[in-house]
Amino acid sequence: MLLVVDVGNTQTHFGTYDGDDLVEHWRFATVRDSTADELGAALRNLVELRGVDLDEIDCSIVSSTVPALGPQWSQMTERYLGHEMLVVGPGFKTGMPLRYDNPREIGADRLVNAVAAYEQKQGACIVVDFGTAITYDPVSADGEYLGGIISPGVEISVDALASRAAKLPKVDLEPPRQLIGKSTIEAIRSGVIYGFAAMVDGIVGRLLEEMGQETATIATGGLAHHIVPFTERIDEIDDLLTLEGLRILHARNS
Repeated sequence: MLLVVDVGNTQTHFGTYDGDDLVEHWRFATVRDSTADELGAALRNLVELRGVDLDEIDCSIVSSTVPALGPQWSQMTERYLGHEMLVVGPGFKTGMPLRYDNPREIGADRLVNAVAAYEQKQGACIVVDFGTAITYDPVSADGEYLGGIISPGVEISVDALASRAAKLPKVDLEPPRQLIGKSTIEAIRSGVIYGFAAMVDGIVGRLLEEMGQETATIATGGLAHHIVPFTERIDEIDDLLTLEGLRILHARNS
């Protein structure tokens, strides 16, 4: 059984595969100073809650946007699973040409998403990842990673608004009842949801003008479900895109 781990700045999403089939997946909050032992304890507790035995896991791969945690996951795997974990990073074989000035700057999760999206669509596509940042990663019809766009994420903006404006509260990301808010909370909620939806539509619209209107658009990330229903340019949400990309990359590098 294959263990795939996507370490984000806010959440860690991991799953187990039996061949090409996803058996189960889990999310927990990313703690940047976690040790290998703490990760091992968290892994065991979560997988056993769903009836998965650690002894069944015989190979693994991780992508991490938190540099300190990649080595900790590797140490955990060697200590508790008894094998060497593949780590997505510089020099890793993706099977995708990278049209980037310095490919070492590309976030591991962005590469993984691009590989998964192209494998799924077999044509030009754009991945919009709603994480700590919102990233836009276009892939050409020939399977080339073209570059990207990065903007501040939803939660960053909500936190900044509450911390910098003394009278404005932090709000939960619930759907606005109407466009024009009748209270401060409703006004903020409307601004955040409709504002980010409009930004996403605007950026994706410009990408489609450059790449062609037939280009597929896929959203992923923990906050996608809050924003995408209010957009007009996103074709689908795929919560498991990164995990699937990790499975594909493990097959290409094992």
